[in-house]
Amino acid sequence: MSESSAEAVGAVADAAKAAATSAAAGNWRKAGLASAAIGVVAAGAAAGVAIERLTVGRGMRRKARLALDSTGPYGSLRGMPGKAVADDGTELYYEVDEVEPDTTPLAPRRRRLFGRKAPAPVTVVFSHGYCLSQDSWHFQRAALRGVVRAVYWDQRSHGRSGRGVAQVQDDVPVTIEQLGRDLKAVIDAAAPEGPLVLVGHSMGGMTVMALADEYPELISERVVGIGLVGTSSGNLGEVNFGLPVAGVNAVRRILPGVLRALGQRAELVERGRRATADLFAGIIKRYSFASRDIDPAVARFAERLIEGTPIDVVAEFYPAFTDHDKTEALAYFAGLPVLVLAGVKDLVTPSEHSEAIADLLPDAELVLVPDAGHLVMLEHPEAVTDRLADLLTRTGAVPAGATVGGYGSTSSTAQPG
Repeated sequence: MSESSAEAVGAVADAAKAAATSAAAGNWRKAGLASAAIGVVAAGAAAGVAIERLTVGRGMRRKARLALDSTGPYGSLRGMPGKAVADDGTELYYEVDEVEPDTTPLAPRRRRLFGRKAPAPVTVVFSHGYCLSQDSWHFQRAALRGVVRAVYWDQRSHGRSGRGVAQVQDDVPVTIEQLGRDLKAVIDAAAPEGPLVLVGHSMGGMTVMALADEYPELISERVVGIGLVGTSSGNLGEVNFGLPVAGVNAVRRILPGVLRALGQRAELVERGRRATADLFAGIIKRYSFASRDIDPAVARFAERLIEGTPIDVVAEFYPAFTDHDKTEALAYFAGLPVLVLAGVKDLVTPSEHSEAIADLLPDAELVLVPDAGHLVMLEHPEAVTDRLADLLTRTGAVPAGATVGGYGSTSSTAQPG
């Protein structure tokens, strides 16, 4: 390991130690639990990494990552770019995929009936999750291109959007409520008229709920369908992340402090993340996917998305999830076509949270995908796209009988279709 890499890794350890000491407030027993908690989080992934290191050299693993980065097609789809401005001045980047021009024999008749200005089409707005970007919808975007008008956007401080102005300039904490207002700004800019279908994954689903809570009239007047993927309406403080009780309790106590400390030494920590890429890759894979045969290119794509989120942004957003409770806002979705979908083996927003949402929306379609983790839309794109296509057909966004494009499979053992 180079001197600079060692320094960066040391910074990660020092920051964790400082946070643990602060959280302990002089109590050595709490400090010990903090260290144990960090170890528990990494243990499962580290074991897999250690086994891999016995058979694959570090240089070869690095070359493999570079090869996957240069050849992987995932996240390469682009649309018409645009920018919305949030209420605090943050620039929010979005892209629009328009419907292909109507060249069917009925098109001239529709133009005569509606005049020069046809009714605004249904727009599907996709909101991504924590530490991801709009590119996390790659497979669904590939399938729906040209079939439906769609807006994909990057949440504040993620992807191509600007850093949150309120957070950087005024040290205002990020809230899920703020994300709901951000979504409203994107809708106002990219889809100011016409029916809407709102689709959100994880934090994106929470963003949709926050939008409903803040702007119920928008839901009642314009929204014709809702898709909630791997998300939660609250009680995220009770999630155990697949850890034993002692470990998860310690993690809950010290993780916010650890993240704050790491965020304050962001430059060194980012170098440490690169130096310990193998360990981070193992952790990301454990908490993103459940399938054993996940395509290495897809797994690497997920790593790139998460690695692309600066550590200070990770720290900035994390506390918002503990406070998130939008259970009452679900009532605004009653009577609408709603899809609630989750991976059965999701360790981040467990499928029980999706079941709880469906219990409050008895008319919703609940889909639990076996052998799927948190990034179900990348792990089993065929299942997610199929159910989304059905939702869009029910809402009128996609005409009945329309052909949704191929979306492939992420399974490394799957045969081409």
